[in-house]
Amino acid sequence: MKISANLSLLFTEQPLIDRVLAARLAGFDGVEIQFPYELAAVRLKEALERAGLPLVLINLPAGDFMSGGAGLAGVPGRQAEFDAALDDALAYAAMTRPAHVNVLAGRLADGVTRAEALDVLVERLRKAAEAFAVLGIPVLCEAINPFDMPGYLVNTAEQLDELLRRVDHPNCLAQLDLYHMARQGLEIGACVRQLGGRIGHVQFADCPERGEPGSGETDFEAAFTALDAVGYAGWLGAEYHPGPQGTAASLAWLDAWKARP
Repeated sequence: MKISANLSLLFTEQPLIDRVLAARLAGFDGVEIQFPYELAAVRLKEALERAGLPLVLINLPAGDFMSGGAGLAGVPGRQAEFDAALDDALAYAAMTRPAHVNVLAGRLADGVTRAEALDVLVERLRKAAEAFAVLGIPVLCEAINPFDMPGYLVNTAEQLDELLRRVDHPNCLAQLDLYHMARQGLEIGACVRQLGGRIGHVQFADCPERGEPGSGETDFEAAFTALDAVGYAGWLGAEYHPGPQGTAASLAWLDAWKARP
């Protein structure tokens, strides 16, 4: 298995630039960062090269999303802001070469129907997929559970499947977060089968507390079996909250997972 550490949640005891090497020393095969833009792209590139790790995933800048707003991708009046975010991400990716770029669907904005928001999201995902195809970088979109993030536009694998079918671009794939599916009581195997060969990246945390594997109730072996059955051979991104004991103390699962074919 190829396992990446999400440095936005893991190794937060250290400055972001130092987390790259910390992930390497802990045994991870790559890293992902939700929003790396506080670091100059050249600094992150150098840190990745020093550690000998690939950058697996970054998110497109999402405007006010992380502070509780609707974001950019599904809001009709934010085309110029989305285009600027796309330009920023393209420039950053040209230097750091992430394997994937995730576009967050965002929350439903005030005064906008869900149908209107999804129409806008489809067009912007298609535009991003076309732009990143020039760099050979797939664009992803993910479903997020509505309990942790009320108002999010895409919650289930079924909704994500419908969205990707509407986008209908070979460079736009699914990011499947096992935690977000389990948090809704959805059967992970069914979610994997729903998205099938269009899964570009997988993230995980245990459920219900979003901690490390073994801290909750998720049947990860069943998830692995389902992923194997659809031919998924990509990355697994550790995107969990390690708790007050710190990241190093939360990694008892890592060696066994890496040893799995």
